[in-house]
Amino acid sequence: MTAAEPGTDPGTDTGTDPGTDSGAARRGRPRSIAVDTAVIETVLHLLEEGATIGDLSIERIARSAGVGKAALYRRWSGKDELMLDVLRSIDEEPPPLAGESVRDDLVALVDTIRRRGLAKRNSAVLREVLVGVHSRPDIWEHYHRTVIEARRRQMLDVLRRGITSGELRDDIDLDLLGDLFSGPMLSRAMLRMAASLDEGLAERIVDTVLDGVRRST
Repeated sequence: MTAAEPGTDPGTDTGTDPGTDSGAARRGRPRSIAVDTAVIETVLHLLEEGATIGDLSIERIARSAGVGKAALYRRWSGKDELMLDVLRSIDEEPPPLAGESVRDDLVALVDTIRRRGLAKRNSAVLREVLVGVHSRPDIWEHYHRTVIEARRRQMLDVLRRGITSGELRDDIDLDLLGDLFSGPMLSRAMLRMAASLDEGLAERIVDTVLDGVRRST
């Protein structure tokens, strides 16, 4: 556990940005990856022990992590920003794509949605963090813009490559096509909680959609 930084004051916390002075310190001092990791792991541990996001304050997180509040505020403007990094830490990264087969790259991307769905079903911590982030429209919008939209752009890039290479028809609505590939898996992963998320599902979805959008030979 990381030792508290000298000179920090663990005083009463409201969970909000302490002011412009701390913001300036946050911008001016290099971050320690070790402290970042210790804080995020502390939040996950507290959630695993049954705490809710509402239970957590910057003061409690700092005390449990063994760092001062000032150390947290140099890294995050408040609890909401910290929770975004906690969510990113447990959210699976998009897979590296080979860039050779459009079909294989689409399978890899759709299967990532399947694995995220399994993780959400099996992880109470992930569900708690998602609910907490989703309850704050401003924070959710930031997560959607920086994470979810980035995943979607990755899929659309693969589809554009398929059109350019002649593997896919060029008369299709690219945005709608992206929904056709991701929608069935998202429905099973997020809405139909009892539906199977078996291995091979991504291949079946991709092959079914591709049958209708491949360029005729």
